[in-house]
Order: sequence, then C-alpha cells, then structure tokens
Amino acid sequence: MAGQDVNRIADDAMAEAIRDAARALEAGQLVAFPTETVYGLGADAENPAAVARIYAAKGRPSNHPVIVHVAPEADIGYWAASVPDDARKLIAAFWPGPLTLILPRAEHIPDAVSGGQDSIGLRCPAHPVAQALLREFKKGKGGVAAPSANKFGRISPTTAQHVRDEFGSELQYVLDGGQSQVGIESTIVDLSRDRVALLRPGQIGAERIAQVLGVMPQAPDAAAPRVSGALDSHYAPRTAVALLDTASLQAGVEKLHAAAKRVALIQHSSAQIAGTIMTRVLPSVADGYAHDLYAALRAADLSGADIILIEMPPQGDAWLGVNDRLRRATFDSQRVLESLLAGHRSS
Repeated sequence: MAGQDVNRIADDAMAEAIRDAARALEAGQLVAFPTETVYGLGADAENPAAVARIYAAKGRPSNHPVIVHVAPEADIGYWAASVPDDARKLIAAFWPGPLTLILPRAEHIPDAVSGGQDSIGLRCPAHPVAQALLREFKKGKGGVAAPSANKFGRISPTTAQHVRDEFGSELQYVLDGGQSQVGIESTIVDLSRDRVALLRPGQIGAERIAQVLGVMPQAPDAAAPRVSGALDSHYAPRTAVALLDTASLQAGVEKLHAAAKRVALIQHSSAQIAGTIMTRVLPSVADGYAHDLYAALRAADLSGADIILIEMPPQGDAWLGVNDRLRRATFDSQRVLESLLAGHRSS
C-alpha cells in the first residue's frame, strides 16, 4: 500500500481498522502502524501516561526521545515554539517523507516525548495508512508519538508480521500497510539551535539537505539534543554480527567454519562465498539495499547461525544511512570475531 494516495484507500476493512486504531489512540492505548521508513509504535503525544506505555512496552530508557508524527495539514507552530525559515524550506522540499526536524518544543507540549529536553522531533510520514490514521486521530489535530515498533535496541520492523513477532499478544492494534518502502529510519536534522546539524542520516542525505538550504549540515556536537537511534549499539540482532570488506569475506567464513561456527552472510556483491548456512544478496544500490536490510537481518537472526557476517557496503552520501545503521548494529564487531575465533587459534 506504500506509495498510494491516501484518498485511494477504499478497502472497507482497512478504513474500519484505521477508525478503530484512532479511537484506541484517543483512549490512551498503543497502536502499531506503517510508515514509509519502518513501522512505528504509536501513542497520543499529548498524553504522558500513553507515551509512558511506549517506553514500558519497548523497554526504552525514559530519557530517550521519541518522534511525533503529524498529518500533512498539521500546524507545526502548535508543536514548536518557533519554526525557522530553514525548517519551512525543508518541510516544503521533503514532507511528507522520511525527514524528522528537531525544533524548540512549545511549552504546552509535555516533555514526555522529548526525554525531558526543550526540543521536539516532528515528522510527517508519506505512507497512506499513516496519513489516514493521523487525519482520523483527533480529526487531524493530534500528534502520534512513535518510535520503531520493536524492543529497544533491536532490529526495526518493516512489516506488520515483524511487529507481531516482536510483541505477540502484548499489542492489540497493528495496522498492516505492507512492507515499508524506505526500510530504514528517517533522517534527523537539528534546527533547534543556531546551527543546522545532521543528527541521524537516512534516505535523505546531507547533500540533498545542502541543496535546499545552501549550506552543508554540520556533524553533531556535545550540546546536540538526544535523538532516537543515536546510541553506539542499536538496530542489532540477537546473533553476533560483524562487518568485513569484500576481499576478506571468503577467508573470514573459512576461519569461522574451521572454528565450528555457523555463518549467515549478507552481501551486495556477486562474490561467490562458500561455507555459509544462509546467504542473502541485497541490491547493490543504496535505496534497494536499505529497503531489504532489516528483513535480511531478521532472517539471518533466525537462521541458527553463530555469527552474521555483512559485506561492507560502499561509501558516499547515498549510503550514509545504511552505513550508520550497520555501524551501530555491528558495534564492537572486532571483539566478537576475535572471541569466536579464539578457541580455533588455541587448539
């Protein structure tokens, strides 16, 4: 359903499910819903008790902010104490779409959504089911706080089944909008201070932002607001995972095989690598790779492997979001590899 115009949602069952989900949100309950990036776990952004249920369900630290999703017609000035010209330029260029803006939080908006900070993250999703839900919820006047619909630190879901696998009977309302089109979380740009900073890369890269603003966004500094997905270790499967360059893949698999370790491989090149229990070849273009990445990680996590090896992707602006997610998913990967091979070297 991703990519369709919201006005073309004609399925009576889906329309009824969206109405039921909107009423559930208004009653303070949680609803999982699709966006073009990943599936979100949503609650009424102006209801601190409802937002607290997100944190409890995910096992998320209370100081870790969530993003507020708003309808295309939303009044951004209701949520933000100020909306600078640069924010309006980015909204005109990229909303609805996979871009989150960090702005000064309006005083009447509870700080439950910002982890106690004076800023707020706002996004208008492009997915038609998300837009229909946001327009139905509080007649389009509300905002839905929604981090990814997974346990904290784990792989984000890109299908409704991923959400069900993650939460099971804990979650009553899961709207199924098909597979997320983008596949990785939104780009986050900080405009809450006197500088433009790229806090989390995504499908919209730094160069595209610079084309709109006429200035390249800066890297985060020590005073940057805390944002979703910025921890060193994040987006991680339960299975150990490590990055290797293309030239090292076969030798790495052979060493692990000699150490009696089962290997699942995710690659993007046509290199023929023998000795794995599962191989998933992703597209060699950034958007296609991002679309398939989390589903591949979930499949590898369920394969029975002792370690997941990932072929290092290309560099460059288009790959910033992918490389950011893999860097966090494979945090401390060198230590993981050394630990798995230690027994083999000492025998």
